[in-house]
Parts: sequence; C-alpha cells; structure tokens
Amino acid sequence: MKQQEVFKAMADPTRRAILKRLQGGSLTAGEIGEAFDITPASLSHHFAVLKHADLVRTERRGQYIVYSLNSTVFEDLARMLMDLFPAKGKAGGK
Repeated sequence: MKQQEVFKAMADPTRRAILKRLQGGSLTAGEIGEAFDITPASLSHHFAVLKHADLVRTERRGQYIVYSLNSTVFEDLARMLMDLFPAKGKAGGK
C-alpha cells in the first residue's frame, strides 16, 4: 500500500465523495461525474489521484471507463490504523 498517496487522495472531500459513491458498486466516469459540479478535467485529475493511490480500479467497457473500489487497499488501511490505535484493553492500549 502506498500510504502517502492513500492519505493524499483521501484528504480531498471530492475524492472522498467519489469513493462514497463507489461503495454502491461500479460506475462509469460519466455516472460519477453527474453528481459533481466540476469540469471534466478536474474530475479526470481526481480519478488519476485515486488510481495512483490504488483506491480505485478501472476497466474499459467499449467506449466507457468503469470505476470500482479496490477493497484490498481499504482493508490494508484499516489494519494499519488498528495497529496504530489499538482498542482499549488490547496489547498496546490502555
């Protein structure tokens, strides 16, 4: 997992909103773009940052690019955060 890239990607509210929309399943770039009042170039930049962080996967279906969550990265991130901040009563917690 590319930690710096993941945290950079998740620091932006627009990218977090894109990830939230993808929780419901795969969507085309156009379907995602309909929910945002930003230029296609800005949306493309957000997609590129998310892809670079491995938070989303892409698949070309004809003329469309379909985005989906890369759940493996989220599982790795959750595991890392749990290691950093263990629950009270567990090893390392108080």
